[in-house]
Amino acid sequence: MKRFTQLFHAIDATPSTKAKVEALRQYFAAEAPENAIWALYLLLNKTRRRLVTSRVLREVYLSISHLPEWLFEDCYAHVGDSAEVIALLLRDTPLQGQASADIPLHQWMEQLIPQIKAAGTEDERRDLVISWWRALADDEVFVLNKVLTGAFRVGVSDKLVIKGLSAASGLPEAVLAHRLMGDFDPTPAFYQALLSTAAIETAPSQPYPFFLATALEEDKFCQEDPRQWQAEWKWDGIRAQIIKRADEVFIWSRGEDLITEQFPELVEAFATFPNGHVLDGEILCWQGDRPLSFNHLQKRLGRKRVTKKVMAESPVRFIAYDLLEHGGQDLRDRPLCDRRSHLTTLLDEYPDSRRDRSEAFTFEDFAHLTALRDQARHHGAEGLMVKAIDSPYLVGRKRGYWWKYKVEPMTLDAVLIYAQAGSGKRANLFTDYTFALWDGDDLVPFAKAYSGLDNAEIETLDKWIRRHTIERFGPVRSVEPIQVFEIAFEGIAASSRHKSGISVRFPRILRWRTDKPAHEADTLATARTLLNAPA
Repeated sequence: MKRFTQLFHAIDATPSTKAKVEALRQYFAAEAPENAIWALYLLLNKTRRRLVTSRVLREVYLSISHLPEWLFEDCYAHVGDSAEVIALLLRDTPLQGQASADIPLHQWMEQLIPQIKAAGTEDERRDLVISWWRALADDEVFVLNKVLTGAFRVGVSDKLVIKGLSAASGLPEAVLAHRLMGDFDPTPAFYQALLSTAAIETAPSQPYPFFLATALEEDKFCQEDPRQWQAEWKWDGIRAQIIKRADEVFIWSRGEDLITEQFPELVEAFATFPNGHVLDGEILCWQGDRPLSFNHLQKRLGRKRVTKKVMAESPVRFIAYDLLEHGGQDLRDRPLCDRRSHLTTLLDEYPDSRRDRSEAFTFEDFAHLTALRDQARHHGAEGLMVKAIDSPYLVGRKRGYWWKYKVEPMTLDAVLIYAQAGSGKRANLFTDYTFALWDGDDLVPFAKAYSGLDNAEIETLDKWIRRHTIERFGPVRSVEPIQVFEIAFEGIAASSRHKSGISVRFPRILRWRTDKPAHEADTLATARTLLNAPA
């Protein structure tokens, strides 16, 4: 545990990408496989189980300290993380004894921590947690608490973890990224196979790492030769890979979640496909000739069983735009035009109304491309994907091959009515805001937003909120309704779950309208007109 804790703090303490990768390289180069595989599992956030809630940890701590609950809550408000505030407070508790000999990470993960599930009573769980705290050094307690609460986060991306492992092992990053897609068993055997220079048999369900686009830079792209590019509609659905191998269908989201059970119609639609095929595309709820709003897709997410009623109300379609594997052969190094040709032939040979191929457009110049982009909402899309016709299918976000060219967002001017403190480094600042629109003489909440202001604006607004609080509702403050903000969002839909009757997609703050009085903010009636606009 000590070496992993040292790695955690080395990564968390520096903003330097190079320093993070070097710390990872040194760790993986020196650590034993049985510990390294668990470190990899945690750093890649493969474990999302919450073994102990933050509330339970807080109650355990309060039971062994003389700290009043109100003071604990005040400490939490400044730190913003239960695992961290408990680790800090434990440094001054009389029960925090001398740390014992170092217990390896794999022993914690495989033998000690699982004991919490076998504890029959609250007292047994309490005693177990206290014994662990006593056995660890101060900095190790924080790491343990994060693992227990299922909130293990560290300032390093999956890409950097893989880069560090690549530097330690000498294997290409793309090979490691593919082998690490999806879930895996954190065993020494898997770790050794992962780092093997020989080809390893791929599990039938294993997807490929997703290739991601970057925002199009207009001033640079306008110089490109349009004959080398194609455009497709950018759909607002769930990016997914659908795999047909070993007579089974597997559906993976971009977030590496296996979502097969949530889309039984697509499993049925691809059951007739031959084995050895992987398609990349978008899952959408579709009706007639256009997609439904993302709200329909949300009704399926997280479900273990999708009812006939949900399937009837929110029918799905898979829009394929790439073919990554054909007849068991990896096509990712082939140019996009070749992959699309194979995709067209395949879908024509096995037709089904629940799947389709994305339409590819040519364009004469940048003005023509922009004109196409501006038609996106009319087709139910949020913009265009622009791809080089000779582009390979790469790993992650590589600039210069795939671009996303989104339409300008919808906007409304809204009034700030509620504020709540953030978490982590922003736990002592009000950074989570609720905005409202006018409905006659009343302000009705319509969106929450957390991003869009710079640090100076956040600090200025925080001071204003503290001086203009009307009421407090736990962590939430009601403020004087006089500040107006321009709120941007990607889409709008009718919603019976919201008091306003509408829901918006990806709301964020565009600017602080200090020039505008509250009574000139937009109304719900204005918002509802957007529902009837081409979407």
